[in-house]
Amino acid sequence: MKRRSPIPRPPRLPHDAHKGLAGRVLVLAGSADMPGAALLCAQAAQRAGAGLVRVACDSDEVRRALAVIAPEAVQLDTRSWKSMEWKRRLAVLPAGEHHAALAGPGLGRSARARAMVLAALSSEASPAWVLDADALNLLAGELERIRRLRADCVLTPHHGEAQRLLGRSIATDLASRKAAARELAERSGAVVLLKGAPTLICAPGESVHVNSGGNPGMATAGSGDVLAGVLAAYLAARHSGLDARWTALDAARAAARVHALAGDLACAQRGVRGLIARDLIEFLPAAQRALDPRELK
Repeated sequence: MKRRSPIPRPPRLPHDAHKGLAGRVLVLAGSADMPGAALLCAQAAQRAGAGLVRVACDSDEVRRALAVIAPEAVQLDTRSWKSMEWKRRLAVLPAGEHHAALAGPGLGRSARARAMVLAALSSEASPAWVLDADALNLLAGELERIRRLRADCVLTPHHGEAQRLLGRSIATDLASRKAAARELAERSGAVVLLKGAPTLICAPGESVHVNSGGNPGMATAGSGDVLAGVLAAYLAARHSGLDARWTALDAARAAARVHALAGDLACAQRGVRGLIARDLIEFLPAAQRALDPRELK
């Protein structure tokens, strides 16, 4: 019987670590209608160990909420940026300013949101990307754009988003979902984290990893935003210089496991029906300690 590979642990910070070494994350998320998406992504990335989180703010609602709910986050005011300016504006940021970027949650599907995502991806503003939610919807049927990225990339679709990306229906049985995850990975050239019960993680040319943790209480608005934030923080550790052996697939597998365990810990306290996405962030520290006893030393 083939031994299941262990869940990888994020690289450990040395005693003389600084916030740059911990990883800098850029978040493109949230809108006037869904400001909470940006907050959940930012807070999750912070709790997952990112040393600095910068949020590109395209609405007053996001800016005001960030100042109160996530005061540690740095704001990048993009309200005055025209659609054609996004690539140029991001390109002038200092090299290495961000180790990973997250795009999609709560952006909406407007022409401006699409222009923003496409410009950001082509700006080389980050060596690694997490594409989630509306970023995936805006790129539906255009997997070749993702393949052309000169960066690590992890896609985090749920079932409906995976169908839109592939342009076809996907049955809900495990074999069909595994086949869809493999197809997405091969066609996009990216690591794919297909959310669901169970969550499936696949890199191009590799077998599908199954993460069976979690509970039905996690089927709540914002849960995916928390996962995306954790993943962005873990992906940043790949490019901050902590450990050259740490891969995008490692980051995706670790994020899925920590997210599921945080959900199980939260469920034990709140119950299935009482669980909301903010609870997952609250239990991220405990989940990470449980999976990596080194953190206690």
